[in-house]
Amino acid sequence: GSDREATIAALVSAVDTFLLDFAKQCHLPTEDTGNVLTLDRSFEDTLPYLIALLGIVEGEDPLSGMDPQIRKRRTLEAIKRILLRESLNQPLMVIFEDLHWIDNETQALLSLLADGIGTAKILLLVNYRPEYTHQWGSKTYYTQLRLDPLGRESADEMLTALLAPSAPLSRSVAGEGQGEGDDLSSLKRLIIERTEGNPFFMEETVQVLLDEGALVRNGTIKLTKPLGELKIPPTVQAILAARIDRLPAEEKDLLQTLAVIGKEFPLSLVRAVVGVSADELGRVLDDLQLGEFIYEQPAVGDIEYTFKHALTQEVAYNSVLIERRKLLHERAGAATEELYGGRLDDHLTALAHHFSQSHNTTKAIHYLRLAGAQAVRRSANREAVVHLKGALDRMNSIPDSPQRSRDELDLLVMLGPVMMTLAGYASLESEMVYLRARNLCVQLGDNTRLFPVLWGLWICRVSRAELDQARHLAGELASLAEGLGDEALKLEAHHAMWNTLWLRGELTAARLHTERGAALYDPHQHGSLAALYGGHDPGVCGRSQAAVVEWLLGNPERALESSRDALTLAHELAHGESLAWALSMAAIVDQLRGDRAGAGVHAEALIALSAEHGFAQWVAVGTILRAWAGSEAANSEIKLANMRQGIAAWRAAGARRWNPYFLALTVETCCALRRVDEAREVVAEALDSVDRTGERWYEAELHRLRGELSLMGGESAQSDAEEHFRRAIEVSRQIEAKSHELRATTGLARLLAKQGKRDEARTMLAEIYGWFTEGLETADLKDAKALLDQLRD
Repeated sequence: GSDREATIAALVSAVDTFLLDFAKQCHLPTEDTGNVLTLDRSFEDTLPYLIALLGIVEGEDPLSGMDPQIRKRRTLEAIKRILLRESLNQPLMVIFEDLHWIDNETQALLSLLADGIGTAKILLLVNYRPEYTHQWGSKTYYTQLRLDPLGRESADEMLTALLAPSAPLSRSVAGEGQGEGDDLSSLKRLIIERTEGNPFFMEETVQVLLDEGALVRNGTIKLTKPLGELKIPPTVQAILAARIDRLPAEEKDLLQTLAVIGKEFPLSLVRAVVGVSADELGRVLDDLQLGEFIYEQPAVGDIEYTFKHALTQEVAYNSVLIERRKLLHERAGAATEELYGGRLDDHLTALAHHFSQSHNTTKAIHYLRLAGAQAVRRSANREAVVHLKGALDRMNSIPDSPQRSRDELDLLVMLGPVMMTLAGYASLESEMVYLRARNLCVQLGDNTRLFPVLWGLWICRVSRAELDQARHLAGELASLAEGLGDEALKLEAHHAMWNTLWLRGELTAARLHTERGAALYDPHQHGSLAALYGGHDPGVCGRSQAAVVEWLLGNPERALESSRDALTLAHELAHGESLAWALSMAAIVDQLRGDRAGAGVHAEALIALSAEHGFAQWVAVGTILRAWAGSEAANSEIKLANMRQGIAAWRAAGARRWNPYFLALTVETCCALRRVDEAREVVAEALDSVDRTGERWYEAELHRLRGELSLMGGESAQSDAEEHFRRAIEVSRQIEAKSHELRATTGLARLLAKQGKRDEARTMLAEIYGWFTEGLETADLKDAKALLDQLRD
């Protein structure tokens, strides 16, 4: 009615005023257009993301159709731009507290800021416990300070302030005491010794002494009993538990209810859960604030409260009996549903938490699934795994039925890619998810969902370098996609094929599948495929894969161009796993081209990104390639140790593909250290891996390295070296790897020249060198050209 319209009009007016004030306070450029103040055009692209973030969109949301990853990235970029712009007008201090409890969304913003404030007038302050890890240590503008407990002098000063007669009392306490003087000094020493200088522990200790009446402040400070009779609990948790136990019943009951609701809570939600009169609730909340258990905090609209400390909430929560706790969780979940029915997406995590701790299994599964799906869309992989596994665990209490099987299958199909992202494509846990899902597909006769399940099993097999099984599964995927007539599934079938064929050394066929996949790919139409297929975008993968294949086929410039296209697309998509894939393949392409600087840059970026998102397998790849990329003057012992560490981490995730390639890089480093015997052992291990798995794309390089190792044994081994070089050339030609053929031919030509066979050497080298029409400035072609010029003299 009219009241509702008036309310909406008032809200719109308030939002307009807020945005203009916001623009002025942030010094955003504005234009005076009569009675209306509008944002400058330069910030028009930022405003929609800020409005959406504030939840004040009027009418249709212009960002609703945008890919979630792009929207997330641009929202974070908008916040960063605002802060950077404001820092031009005045220095800023930005504070993030308790990073050990940080969520992935906030971590993404923090990482973006940490990377972008190197030259800005911004002081970014963070605090965290030792278990929190980050990648900022190498930044020149980062300084770490250790926050130790207070020293005796500082602790004494703090206690003097806490015990001052003018300090505010938490509650009225009457009593007569023994006086102050020496007893007070002794009390300070006792508190400092018991608390070891922990400020929060000290504060709560003083509070419990006041609550017990052992200490009073009536104009003066007095102890009401001798020091020897004071019973100070040994831990801060025990202190808090003692204080909570002594609360009046209604205060204790409310505090426990608040602890179940959460560390922070709006008044409207508390009212809905507690169900008492506003006056009574307000009075008890005031008492809890007076006792410094909770604080009111600034908020727009509804009044909000927060616990003084996370430990306060934890102790209060643990004091609630389990059955009552379950009832309170269900009540909190129901109240959240009722209050926020129009925007439940903003409260899915809370709903999943409350119902999962209640007796309501149906709603627990429902909201855990929705929260898991939301976390997947936001690339919050750890949260997604927790929610989806939680839903699967609760499925065990539901009787078997076709619907239960379908629901479980939905959860497994969603969980598989996330598990692979975190634990690795080859992890046993990921495989078990897909094996269970395949059984359910067969049981239900569901071919549509069978495709992503088979795809998950395929990537598990290919990651373990079980290439015969991988090739069979890729064929199944192609047939299934063709039968279903789905273009997206055909794209993912090509995705499986190009990866498998590349590893098997079927390079021309692999390139054909990357081209067919590229013809099908549409970033807007297929942006959601990553959630089901390997956790990364097929367009990014196809471009990255094409880059390596093009280099092998003898097209170094096309390889570089395709690698750059993959990185550009990955950045546009703002999808973590896709960017990790693009960075890893870019570093490999740089390594193949002999570009140490480029490989180092991409490897560093890969490690930083992967550490932030928890991509263990990509941290391993980055570690290996960063070690290789170290300058020639770098300590080879350290490089070798880091390389082995990366390979060990790669294998720990169950991965076996790329094993010959990584071992070949190890051989290079062993050669630099003149560890010939060790290098020979590694080459033998790598060639054994080739024979066992059929991963042949880097086989030729291994034979070439055997040739180089033979030469390090002296002239007597020249015949063995020649045999290895010729074998490398033969293998290169079998798979049409022109770049490897060039390397092997260069090595053989150099050997033949030393043997006086300059004509033969010149002829064979000129033939392969003349084949190349691009990349003449790359390391291999420059090396070949220099040798060819020597042979022509």
